[in-house]
Amino acid sequence: MTTTRRTAIGLVAAAGGAGTLAACGGDGGDAGGASGGGEAVTVPVAEVPEGGGVVRDRVVVTQPSAGEFKAFDATCPHQGCAVDTVTTEAIICPCHDSRFDPADGSVVQGPATEGLTARTATVDGDVVSVS
Repeated sequence: MTTTRRTAIGLVAAAGGAGTLAACGGDGGDAGGASGGGEAVTVPVAEVPEGGGVVRDRVVVTQPSAGEFKAFDATCPHQGCAVDTVTTEAIICPCHDSRFDPADGSVVQGPATEGLTARTATVDGDVVSVS
């Protein structure tokens, strides 16, 4: 018997692996609840490293230079996965390795062809609020 792609997917789904297959295009994984609207997300300034950043509640907060904070929606525009890593060079999506500039959210490496959606970051004392 020859196994087709459709048969293989059906077998994986029947075995309980459907959630794994859907991870690249579904709700972006479990990285929190806010995604572009609703309540503000707050992050302590001390948790956002200079030259890097953090991902919290479906939001990315970066500090490209001392005291300058940027924020982006954590949803990768390629297929809706949630980015999960921020380095000095890139915000990284684990699904297909798209990479985005921490300073402005633009695409550094595809397959994504659009940058991350910018959010508003406001610093109040020792907290960054993202709306």
